[in-house]
Parts: sequence; structure tokens; C-alpha cells
Amino acid sequence: MNLVEELKWRGMLHDMVPGTEEKLNESLVHGYVGFDPTADSLHIGSLVPILLLVHLQKAGHKPVALVGGATGMVGDPSGKSAERNLLDEATLNKNVAGIKQQLAQFLDFESNTPTSAVMVNNYDWFKNFSFLDFIRDVGKHITVNYMMSKDSVKKRIESENGISFTEFTYQLVQGYDFLHLYKTHNCTLQMGGSDQWGNILTGTELIRRTTGGAAYAITCPLITKADGGKFGKSEKGNVWLDAEKTSPFEFYQFWVRSEQADAEKWIKIFTFLDKVTIDTLIAENAQKPEDRLLQKTLAAEITKYVHGADALTDAIQTTEKLFEQANAPLEQLSAAEIEALAGIVKINVIKPAFENIDLLSFMANHQIFPSKGEARKMVQNGGVSINRNKVTDLGLVLTVNKLIHDKYCLIQKGKKSYYLVIVA
Repeated sequence: MNLVEELKWRGMLHDMVPGTEEKLNESLVHGYVGFDPTADSLHIGSLVPILLLVHLQKAGHKPVALVGGATGMVGDPSGKSAERNLLDEATLNKNVAGIKQQLAQFLDFESNTPTSAVMVNNYDWFKNFSFLDFIRDVGKHITVNYMMSKDSVKKRIESENGISFTEFTYQLVQGYDFLHLYKTHNCTLQMGGSDQWGNILTGTELIRRTTGGAAYAITCPLITKADGGKFGKSEKGNVWLDAEKTSPFEFYQFWVRSEQADAEKWIKIFTFLDKVTIDTLIAENAQKPEDRLLQKTLAAEITKYVHGADALTDAIQTTEKLFEQANAPLEQLSAAEIEALAGIVKINVIKPAFENIDLLSFMANHQIFPSKGEARKMVQNGGVSINRNKVTDLGLVLTVNKLIHDKYCLIQKGKKSYYLVIVA
């Protein structure tokens, strides 16, 4: 199975420039994906373009990972309804360093082979590129009519806020990235999300008009959720690849809680399991969907891939103790087992800050809820538990009697959020 066939059955192919499959089948191809450094960590939405590069490398081609130190200063209008805040250079440098470190987890940069991955930062070639040189050497090759024909630009022009000249030029800047990598790294392929199709085509057109050469493109669909919710979002916001931002337990839980329809799509995209194995899993899961075999396999595969085997073991053990053994008294867990509940938000307090304070105030003071009012509503709706016992008393006062092993108190908010209070 060649790369294009692999991407097709996994549901990872949306658009492709004619001739791309033939080019990939005839010789080693250098292909790149750009990553936007808007934070110092990528999130699970970024996993799809990362996996495009991984599949490219597995298929015997050379991946180039571009971190947009320069384009991050401009802002991409694709998929955006308003101008985003631009980042200063110090923040961008921090973000670029974090992303570079993460990409090294997934791609082979070390082997001395023709398919060894390369990482580049477009700030390196833009920092000394003057505005006059850019509009003379690049801008003259692409007409305003061509740029305005792109959907991302048209939507913003027709919107209430319009589009700034800064964001309008983004496709030219990204297009020049492709041209530069074409000249310096023999890059003939760019890949990305389907929202990047217009920007990528600008690059292929710029290459054609300035060099007469041919360039190719592959885009993958934007990932959606069956319930209409935004992929990659949890109650706490983005699901990050950085374990400090999203713990392996929370990461595992995101996948294990996925809907059946989503899991059937996502297990093809986010794992390397083969087609026979996946088809078998889907069929077995359909017989006993209550066992959530598909979701658990998906969660295990992707958590291990991103965070490692030890983190997966911790996440599974925590899940079993919190959910699968949820009817067992919490007192049955030893102090060491409670301390080992990896990924739960831990709140360290001194005894005077815990004893004889009403629960609503405590939860508001420690950001479990944004306010006492929000905490009161959740208690009234039966959504708060202490040590697995549902709270019904709005005036409940915390005392040392609520501590397990004289030290711990587990507060549960809703079905998914846990806070371990550790009293010293």
C-alpha cells in the first residue's frame, strides 16, 4: 500500500494536486508541513499534520518540519473570523523551542539516512528580507485577483471586521516558504489541513511562475466530533501534548470518553493499527459497545505514543481507581495509592485553610469553581461529591472528619473533574 492509499483508507486525505501520487511513487520526495507557534506546546489538533509527516517518513520519503517563527508574527486568516493577537519575539522564540522539542518525539531526526527528518524556522530566511525586496521579488508574481479569490480571504473581506493588510499578505509569506524550501531543500510537496489548501496552492503557483517547476500538495480533513463539539477541546480548554498542560490521565480520558462514531474514525487517524485489526475491533465493539473496547484501545494507543508506556500505565490505574472501582469506599485506598492518582489536580493547603470553612467558599477560593454562585448551582444539581459521597447540604462545613488517612479529601465536580486536597 503506497502513501496515498494509506492516507485514503485512514480518512486522512481531503485534497491532492494532480500528479502527487505518481510523484510519490516514482522517487524519494521531500515534503513539509508548517506548524504555527501560537503556544509553547502543540495540541491534539496538531497531531494530524504531525502524523502526515510520520506516514511520509514511514513510506520512505524525507519530512521537513517548518516552525513558523516569522509567519507567527503575521497571523493566518484561514478559519479565523477576526484578527488574532500578534506575539512578541521573545514569546515566539519560547514557543518555537517548545514545538521543536515536541516534534523530535515523533519524527526521526537522528538517523544518517536519506529519509532523516529536517527542522527549519522560517524566521531564519525572513529576518533579513526587506519589505521592498519582498514585494519586488515575490509580490509581483501573484496578482491581487488571485489572492482575493481564496475562500479564507473572501470570507474575511465580507465579514464585519474585514481583514488587515498584514493577514491579507499571509498567503504570500507562506507561499514564499514553499518556494524557499523548494530551492534550498528540494521540497516539492507541502501538506496540511484542508483550511490551508488556498495558501498551499499559492506556494505551488509561485514555484511555477518563478522557476517553471512543478510542486505538489496533500491536505487532510479537519477533524470534527459527531456531537458538533470542537475537536481537541475539554472542559479545561485545549488538550495539549505537553504533560504539564494536560496530564496523561486527562489526555487518556479525552479519548476513552469519545463517542462511538468518533472512535471509529479516530482510531484510523490517530493510531498505526492496520486495517484488519481496526475492522476487527470495530466489529467486536459493535457486539458489546458497553465495554468500550474501541475507545479504550484508541486511548491506550495514542496515550502511549504521545506520553510513553509508564504514563499510560498510570493513566489506566487512575481510571480504574476512580471509575471502575467507583463504588468502593475511598478509604480502601492506601495513602500511597491516593498520592499516586496521577493527573488529578492537587490542592495543597495547611490545616487552618481547610478546617471549619464552608465547602462553597473553599471551592471558590481554590478555583474549583469560578465563584460561590457557580459552586452552589452545581451542588443543587447533585454534581459535587466529597470522597465519593454526594453533597446535598449547601451549608456543609469542612472538618478534619472529612479527611482520609488524616490528610486527603477528594472533591469531584461533575462526572469528569477531580481535585485531591492534601492537608499538611
